[in-house]
Amino acid sequence: MALNIYKSGQGYWTRTLSAIGAATLVLTATAWLWEQFSVISTHTKYWQSGMAVGMIGFFSVLLYWLFNKPRVGDFMIATEAEMKKVNWPSRREIIGSTWVVIAGTVMLAAMLFVVNMIFGAIFQMINILETGST
Repeated sequence: MALNIYKSGQGYWTRTLSAIGAATLVLTATAWLWEQFSVISTHTKYWQSGMAVGMIGFFSVLLYWLFNKPRVGDFMIATEAEMKKVNWPSRREIIGSTWVVIAGTVMLAAMLFVVNMIFGAIFQMINILETGST
């Protein structure tokens, strides 16, 4: 049969999520082109509909063919196998790391605010920066 999936029992999640990502890109491009074709004055809906169906059909066939090539299929299978080997952090580690990032961001923002105020005061003293009142 011509519509077989290469090594169909392997790499399910990698193939599924890659297909969802590719479909999102195709649908976004189709929506963008739909808007671009709205400037055509005669038979606009026919042009828009034909372009949308043609584009979605073309890319569906292209992505099906591409995802079922042996090199691409093997890469996706290997990617999923490697992702299963990853040592994922615990919930507690993620929460701790998130608080460290938030605290660091707040400290950096405060430091930049102080430096900005100092430079503003210096530039006002040497008359490079004008004050708000005239």
